[in-house]
Amino acid sequence: MSTRTLAELAAELDGLVVGDAAVVIRGVAGIREAQAGDITFIANSRYDAYLTETKASAVICSRETRESPVPLLRVDNPYLAFQRIVRLFRPELFHAVPGTHASAVVDPTAVIGDGASIGANCVLESGARIGARTVLMPGCYVGVQSSIGEDGMVYPHVTIREECHIGDRVILHPGVVIGADGFGFAFDDGKYHKVPQVGSVVIGHDVEIGANTTVDRATTDATRIGDGTKIDNLVQIGHNVVIGKHCIIVSQVGISGSTHLEDYVVIGGQAGVAGHIRLGKGVKVAGQSGVTKSVPAGAEVFGTPAMALNLFKRMNVYLHKLPRLFDKAKSLEERLERLEASRLEQSKLEESRLEQSKLEQHAPKDKEAVR
Repeated sequence: MSTRTLAELAAELDGLVVGDAAVVIRGVAGIREAQAGDITFIANSRYDAYLTETKASAVICSRETRESPVPLLRVDNPYLAFQRIVRLFRPELFHAVPGTHASAVVDPTAVIGDGASIGANCVLESGARIGARTVLMPGCYVGVQSSIGEDGMVYPHVTIREECHIGDRVILHPGVVIGADGFGFAFDDGKYHKVPQVGSVVIGHDVEIGANTTVDRATTDATRIGDGTKIDNLVQIGHNVVIGKHCIIVSQVGISGSTHLEDYVVIGGQAGVAGHIRLGKGVKVAGQSGVTKSVPAGAEVFGTPAMALNLFKRMNVYLHKLPRLFDKAKSLEERLERLEASRLEQSKLEESRLEQSKLEQHAPKDKEAVR
């Protein structure tokens, strides 16, 4: 078992220890699950209350001043620092062996870079290219004329169809499908006819794509994903979609064909984005939203159809006030009805008095006429 003192971890992370720097750390855990010997972290001051509850031996936190009964390791980015420490105490269990497994089927025209690892039952078709030190775990398929760059990690049962091109240091989790046909059909003579999908998929460097996510090939040209973009599990990306650099797309998002996401767009879980629209740089789409039209750069939207987040918040406040407003409107309506009834009754009384007055004015003349 690997151990480190808090002082050693501080030196590795360029951090500052507040408290006992000699405390020995044996493992990592979340702040609520941590036990003696563990180090944990808080990334936001909202969770400072946990400092008095945690059983951890030390806590990684930001450089802000805070009171704590346990030793602190102050760093610039607590979340990133914790991820580095995780790998110190829990290193990768799988260690790829360079070379090609005997059960792999590799076309003679395929090119495999130095130090690459091709696992059991992988298939590399003609003209496929695998970059140096890239790992294909068992059961992966790389189609005709497709390529993967250097230092990639492709987990089991990933399918990369023909003429798809993937950059360096890309991570593809189990079950990812790159380059399936886009959903294109033309209706004629009472039935649907398949539109050939002859484009490709181009994925930049440092992209990570979660398990069972699909990226469809373009009808023509290419579906594109920019450098540094991170995509969660169970995401559907339609044909001819263009995703910029460093975007975040959370699980169960669906992006329809020919939509363009500029750089740094964030889309929350289960959101749907209609086709042929554009989300500007830095747009944030809240979870379960339905985006039906283009959104300008920097905007935050929520709801179905998606609207400006501030407007949605106002509408949500009004929504909660509806019962009270309904009761008030009903009370005012009843009051108005009573006032109308009273006014009508008053009008009838006035008419009656006027009629009586007329009768009284004519009565003396009638008596004089009789005499």
